[in-house]
This record gives sequence, structure tokens and C-alpha cells, in this order.
Amino acid sequence: MSLRSLFLLAALACSALAIAQPPKARPLPGDSVYQLALPLTTQDARTVDWRSLRGQVRLVSMFYTSCQYICPLIVESGKAVERQLTPAQQARLGVLLISMDPARDGPAALSAVATKRKLDAARWTLASPRKDDVRKVAGVLGIRYRLLADGEFNHTSALILLDAEGRIIARTETIGSKPDPEFVAAVREVTSR
Repeated sequence: MSLRSLFLLAALACSALAIAQPPKARPLPGDSVYQLALPLTTQDARTVDWRSLRGQVRLVSMFYTSCQYICPLIVESGKAVERQLTPAQQARLGVLLISMDPARDGPAALSAVATKRKLDAARWTLASPRKDDVRKVAGVLGIRYRLLADGEFNHTSALILLDAEGRIIARTETIGSKPDPEFVAAVREVTSR
């Protein structure tokens, strides 16, 4: 084999190696909520870093499982938004509900809510952060809350739409079975891309 042929083979081998290397992860946008390191324990007892959720459009909210009033309406609001989407749009949307009461909201409590509310585990994740991280995630999401004397919480009831990079692109505080039309339009638009 000639020197030129060996050189060409070596060049081809180097090119193949360069192509086979995984691409370097793009840096997160500066306004991404995923800038916050946030370990979460899910309803199926897995621990995930919420930054690993990057790459999919998500509805996000905060709730707590023992809530009897507003939190069930937050869940129903997420389901109502889903019902307004095509199956293809639904497949592109994840839903993440983060507990503000990690002391009581372990995997069993989260799983019980998911079962009771008939939430599709392929799209819905219920999770608890560490106690010290609740205020941080609430701040990043713009959720206000306070613990009441009876152990309940007074809190903002909102659905937040994140793009695949974790940027907040829409928010609604219209809670219930009739979703905010402007919010639904934003969800449709971002899940149609």
C-alpha cells in the first residue's frame, strides 16, 4: 500500500472517530430554571436531578399531597390542558408537580395521588425536593407559599410552561377544569414545533 493510501485511510479513520464522538452538551440559557441543581425523589422512589428533564416541554407546578382544596384543582388544570392537545402534542409534553411538603410527601404519598387522579406515568412526574430546596425551587418558579399553623399551606396556584431548555414561556393562575385559552394556545404552539 502506498504512503498516500495510508494517509487517506488514516484521515478517514480520524473523520469517523470525530463523527462517532457524542456532541458536547450545549450550555443552558441564562434564564433556564434548570440552572438550579435540584435533586427530586419521584413517585416511583427514583432520585433524579431535574436538570435531566431538559429536552422536553413541561408544565410545572407546586402542590402538596394532603391538600384537599386547591392542589386537586391544579392537577385537574394540568389534565384539562392535556385534553386540549392532539395526541402528538401530548406526547411532546411532560408534567412535573413538585411538592412543597417533602416531610410528608414521600414516594408512597406521591404515588397515591398519581393513582387516585389516574395520571399517566409516562407523562406525569410527581416529586419531592429536599427540605432545604423547597424555597429555592419556589423562588425560581415564582411560587409564593407559607406553612400555616394547622400544617396546611397557603400558596400560589399556577401552571408554568417551560420550553425544552427550561425557560418559562407562559404562566397561568386560572385553575380548574376550564383552562386559560391563552395558556393552552402557548402550550399548543410550543408542542407543535
